Amino acid sequence: MCRNIKKLRHPEGPPTDEELHDAALQFVRKVTGYRAPSRANQAAFDQAVADISVRTRELFEQLATPTHPA
Repeated sequence: MCRNIKKLRHPEGPPTDEELHDAALQFVRKVTGYRAPSRANQAAFDQAVADISVRTRELFEQLATPTHPA
């Protein structure tokens, strides 16, 4: 479904907040079908992007890596 979402796991370290936000924004745009939501949907759209960014950061913090066991 989201063929263009790039991998955020890098050998040099975790993704930046900007990378997480951009990936979350792309995901929300893809699943909703909105490039830009209407004013009536803007708050829900923005909250989804924020929630996905936070959860993705938590995921990266919990992933075990060769130098960082979970």
